[in-house]
Amino acid sequence: MARSKQKRKTGRAGDTAAQQVAGGLAELVPDRDRPRARTLLIDGAPQSFVDPDDPAHLAFGYQRRLGHVADLVAPPGRPVRAVHLGGGAFTLARYIAATRPRSTQQIVEIDAPLVEFVRRELPLDSGWRIRVRCADAREGLAKIPDGWADLIIADVFGGARTPAHLTSTEFAGEVRRALRPGGAYAANLADGPPLAHLKAQIATVATAFPELCLIAEPAVLRGRRFGNAVLLASDEGLPVAELTRRCAGDPHQGRVEHGRSLTDFTGGAAPVTDASARPSPAPPPGTFDH
Repeated sequence: MARSKQKRKTGRAGDTAAQQVAGGLAELVPDRDRPRARTLLIDGAPQSFVDPDDPAHLAFGYQRRLGHVADLVAPPGRPVRAVHLGGGAFTLARYIAATRPRSTQQIVEIDAPLVEFVRRELPLDSGWRIRVRCADAREGLAKIPDGWADLIIADVFGGARTPAHLTSTEFAGEVRRALRPGGAYAANLADGPPLAHLKAQIATVATAFPELCLIAEPAVLRGRRFGNAVLLASDEGLPVAELTRRCAGDPHQGRVEHGRSLTDFTGGAAPVTDASARPSPAPPPGTFDH
């Protein structure tokens, strides 16, 4: 592996920190409006937004939707046990630590140089109960005890694509094993027209969980552009009405598909197994241009 390189660029809003990590060039870019906030980019693709002064602030649309899930997984303020597959800049772990004090969390991130970079530039509060494990997401999940987690969040991308072994029925079964009864699984998925990957993921997760809903911007759901969708699953009823209300009020309005509408959207797609799994599609050129 090439030796890590670090650099800083000075701008009006502060410093941009950059370092070569296993997944590419990681950059923490300052925000114009929030003095210490940074956006994490990997090879130019936005990954996370963190404001150390306000860890409960979620800037990205898909992260706001995951934040709504975290808000509704237990009564307000109650500590939870959460597993984060994929670390990024630890945005959702920071959010849960700030909104649910005394929560116990585990982050599984395969890119050790990225973890070191984020820890150095955006340190975690020493009082938060957050453990970071440098490992493959599926291998790390296998080490979680049966029924340990209240919430498992999967947000894993390598080269802007979700690895194939994290898209299968076998993987979904491992998630179900690690969740307590009534716990929730939330996955950040990325796809574009014709949405074949997204539909197959709904069918795949449905082999392990009886209750599902999907949250995304209407343009993504209609197959008009490439974007993110959050798939939420549980073995018990989901807070669909409250999720719908919250997502409708977000700056980037989200729509919730559930029940018959989700079945119609899935359109008879077949589940994916380890033998047939493929990585999620690559974003089209220009997706992250500003």
